[in-house]
Amino acid sequence: MASSDARVGDSTHRDTRRAKTTGLAVAGAGIVVFNISPLLNWVNPGGDADPRTGYETDSLVPFIAYLGLGLLVAMIYALKRARRGQHRGLTLVSMAVGIAATIQCLAFALNPMGGLERGDGLGTDIGVWVGVIGAAVWAIGSYLFAKEIEGDDHDDVRDHGVAGAR
Repeated sequence: MASSDARVGDSTHRDTRRAKTTGLAVAGAGIVVFNISPLLNWVNPGGDADPRTGYETDSLVPFIAYLGLGLLVAMIYALKRARRGQHRGLTLVSMAVGIAATIQCLAFALNPMGGLERGDGLGTDIGVWVGVIGAAVWAIGSYLFAKEIEGDDHDDVRDHGVAGAR
């Protein structure tokens, strides 16, 4: 009887569908690109002033980048530990932060923050656009990963009640 239960457990684990990691890879690529953007120039004050990087422009920029790295590490950990290879709540949080990062970069591109109090006539530079692309790819990748299987495997036709009654 014990060996029969062990076989059922092994079969159940082996037959479990796991989330495809394509979305995680796309999200990871977007997060890496977004983490490069703070190193690039985000604004150009014009005149004789030097351009400012994302780090110099707004402390929120590197914070979001580091938050993305943390979410990526957590999603990779969930990939290894979760039965179906992902934790949808975590993936949805990553998607929400990716969307917020995209909107923040777009808002920055339309009206660079930080220039009004200094009287600068700031122009947008390449780092903002790299940030937009990275954040958008991050959000799309998180969406692709979130739509993968988690606890709602509709194609699982085994009757777990019958197996448990044995």
